[in-house]
Amino acid sequence: MSTALPDLLPDLQADLDALAGEHGVTGAVLAFTAGQEVAAAATGVLNTRTGQPVTTGSLFQIGSVTKAWTATLVLQLVGEGRLDLDQTAQSVLPGLALPEPVTIRQLLAHTGGFEGDVFVDTGRGDDAIEKLVALLGEVPQLSPPGAIWSYNNAGYVVLGRVVEVLRGLPFNAALRAHLIGPLGLTHTATSADEAILYGTAVGHAAGEPVSTWSLMRSNDPAGASLAMTAGDLLTFARAHLADGAQVLPAKLSRMMREPQVALPDLGRPSSWGLGWEVQEWAGGTVVGHDGSTPGQAATLKLVPEAGAAAVLLTNGGDPDPLVAELLTPVLGRLAGVSAPPPVKPPVPPLPFDVDRYAGRYVSDVTAWEVTGDAEGRLWVTVTPLGVMAEHGAPQTFELARLRGDTFVFAEARGGVHAAVAFVGDGDGGRAGYLHTGRLNVRDSL
Repeated sequence: MSTALPDLLPDLQADLDALAGEHGVTGAVLAFTAGQEVAAAATGVLNTRTGQPVTTGSLFQIGSVTKAWTATLVLQLVGEGRLDLDQTAQSVLPGLALPEPVTIRQLLAHTGGFEGDVFVDTGRGDDAIEKLVALLGEVPQLSPPGAIWSYNNAGYVVLGRVVEVLRGLPFNAALRAHLIGPLGLTHTATSADEAILYGTAVGHAAGEPVSTWSLMRSNDPAGASLAMTAGDLLTFARAHLADGAQVLPAKLSRMMREPQVALPDLGRPSSWGLGWEVQEWAGGTVVGHDGSTPGQAATLKLVPEAGAAAVLLTNGGDPDPLVAELLTPVLGRLAGVSAPPPVKPPVPPLPFDVDRYAGRYVSDVTAWEVTGDAEGRLWVTVTPLGVMAEHGAPQTFELARLRGDTFVFAEARGGVHAAVAFVGDGDGGRAGYLHTGRLNVRDSL
């Protein structure tokens, strides 16, 4: 049974204040919608140096939630007959030198199979995305196209370039002409130059503002810069809850929510559609996307059957408890759905073969060193690499086997035991990959 939105209002502000304070969240906006109604609360500050308070009208970066916007732009082109989901990206971008032909559908569903973390600053000009796409001939192919889901930022940069070519506009201009404008959004910024005109959040780490406001423009279609209020993000969500009203034919909006590929076992049953993660909760389907940029995080969840959605925007601290203890249960009451219970390490611990899992697994931005100890426990040291090296130091965690080749972090963070999966078979029965949401390849060195 769902709960009326006004019934959620009395405790929302107090609960947000308490949880944000408990978990060191610098600032946050939490908002829900059902029909045309909105309930929102704000807490904390936009910037610890200025002390400017967060309001429900403050702008935050939405990070990779932008991918749902990029996917919507792509589906608009499909609806106009200018693009087919199963044609190759190379047919639109003849100079695209990826290792293998890859379809628009595979890019939308993160099954392109090539290295997806390509964070290169190609400048702030309108050709930034074009320049990054020109570099993708140098990336390795990790798995055959269509074979396995692996989160791929670069794939969405390619999709952004497809939009640019077919629209004859820079990506952010296309975003404004075909989504921001038609939706009537008034507090959405595509760059720091626009965001500075509003009350805008600054990312924080360890309680201090981070050194840069956004990632490089070359990754804008993947979520480098887009910022907005919770209200504007909910307006986008309501368009999809209304099956694309104003921006997309209904059948294509529904198609975006249809599972295209099952995710590896990362602790929760999940699949990926065309731009959305798709989860089956008790009582209904929930689609959504998370996002992060330096010092900021965003979560958007929609329950299409109930016409309800929720947004959490933060600019520092640990947002996971706010999602787990506030956004998820409140959305559940509002929409009459219930999230699967969180995973926990089994008691007693499950045995495992250390030799199958031990090794070094790498991507362009992270190295995962997996080792066993004399007591038969498994440990992983996570080291940021490349462009991410400046955003964190190596950290070591214990892993506990959950089931099969899936492990969870033995200690919860924000009440959540994150999961990873070892997949594939390499030499001697050793796992070929460590899947952490994206493929990390066993290093043979």
